[in-house]
Amino acid sequence: MAVSFHVRSNSYPSRLHPQAAHVDEQLTRLRSFEETSTSSSSSICHRLDNLQDLHESLDKLIRLPFTQHALPLEQNKKAVEQLLDGSLRILDLCNISKDALSQMKEGLMEIQSMLRRKRGDLSGEVRKYLASRKSIKKSLQKVVKSLKIKQDEECNDESLAVFGEAEAITVALFDSLFCFMSGSKTCSKWSLVSKLMSQKKVTCEAQTNEFTRVDSEFQSEKTLKMEDVQILESCIQDLEDCLESLSKSLIKYRVSILNTLGH
Repeated sequence: MAVSFHVRSNSYPSRLHPQAAHVDEQLTRLRSFEETSTSSSSSICHRLDNLQDLHESLDKLIRLPFTQHALPLEQNKKAVEQLLDGSLRILDLCNISKDALSQMKEGLMEIQSMLRRKRGDLSGEVRKYLASRKSIKKSLQKVVKSLKIKQDEECNDESLAVFGEAEAITVALFDSLFCFMSGSKTCSKWSLVSKLMSQKKVTCEAQTNEFTRVDSEFQSEKTLKMEDVQILESCIQDLEDCLESLSKSLIKYRVSILNTLGH
């Protein structure tokens, strides 16, 4: 899953329009998260909310005259094709996330029901959940490995470069989200963005979070705590809500691009 984009050497020309300046501020804020954010459910939800705001701003930016003029130009054809491919790819990542979370939540709700009623084949249901988690983790790790970014030819129109940068930042967050959900080794900073934008060395470490904590408890069963299961379900619900809102903004954003091109 290759993402092509152009990293801008200069900030977006804010003199063109206040909306462009606003988008540049949002991108700067999102880039700053790679230095300060930790991998926690609240941090990821916060970043997802910021991504939603960014794509709503990008949607407004697309509607401006200078962007409307730049998109259909022949010299920007390749960049626009990459933009459309990228928007579809990100929607796919969003759907993969939502499907995985929904599957896990369904299993957790069944286990909680058995814990409350204190009857049923709890051990069997826990094994079923762990088997499902193993399959999900394997799938997510494959997606993470496929999130390879390569720099392509520089976009001829700087007014479009901002959209490629937004795509790179969005993909980097999904990389962080998938690592968080699977509990796999992840970088202390957004590795994809760091490698491309700052060339900084990043260190990686295994995660301990709501997902991995419940995995460990389920594997031992003796330390199974209802409270931790409820915390994880709440975490999943928060992530689902954020992803659903982001998905709506992504769809609106893609439709605006297609409408501008007259598709």
